[in-house]
Amino acid sequence: MDEADATEVTTALDARDATVCVVGAGGKKSTLFALADRLDRPVVTASVRIPIFDDRVATVRVTDDPLAAIDAAGEDDWPLGLVPERDRADRYLGYDAETVADVADVAPGATLVKADGARLREFKAPGDREPQVPETADVVVPIASAHVVGEPLTDELVHRPERVAEIADRTLGDPVRPADVAAVLASPDGGLKGVPDGATAIPIINKVDDEADAAAAREIAAGVLDRADVSRVVLTRLVEAGDVADDPVVEVVE
Repeated sequence: MDEADATEVTTALDARDATVCVVGAGGKKSTLFALADRLDRPVVTASVRIPIFDDRVATVRVTDDPLAAIDAAGEDDWPLGLVPERDRADRYLGYDAETVADVADVAPGATLVKADGARLREFKAPGDREPQVPETADVVVPIASAHVVGEPLTDELVHRPERVAEIADRTLGDPVRPADVAAVLASPDGGLKGVPDGATAIPIINKVDDEADAAAAREIAAGVLDRADVSRVVLTRLVEAGDVADDPVVEVVE
């Protein structure tokens, strides 16, 4: 395992002019917004429900005709958020995956997609109908938080802990080990579920806030690289309302 120098997040995630779908738990929205802040004329959208994000992009259009909204966007509208409907006071609905693919076809830059949900947990395994990734996706980014290591495998911090237990061959209530996180991120039933043929998977370990987190994250990254055909794992310290000048990449492990 080689540890490369930290690089800029859009480069680490191959995000320029790409359709990037984020899945997992512990940093999806923060990843979307970190990319949106640093890319030229990106679209931010979702194929599942997404919390209100009007304060994180220049413009949000609630529309059943997202292609027309892209065509009508002015220079001050980027990053442009696109959603079909407000679901309730605190969240929007997402488009179906085919519509997201159509958006990506006409978007002038990257299309950044929240493609599953995690109910604010730090770690998850996908459900039967997740993720909702368009077949034309270029990059899929499975995310987990380093903060889950050492915590019990329960629904307090883990979304669908029973599925995590099945993939990692663990028992509910067991302390989560780096190997468990790696097993889920590297699994075709976990972090790599629904990655289209031809797409690149680039896992993230987020919330690497101190050296203990970094040690756990490096162990997770090594486990992912041993188990899955991925080129690198990105360690990040993403803050949803962070300063755009401070790049969130802590380390890239290859």
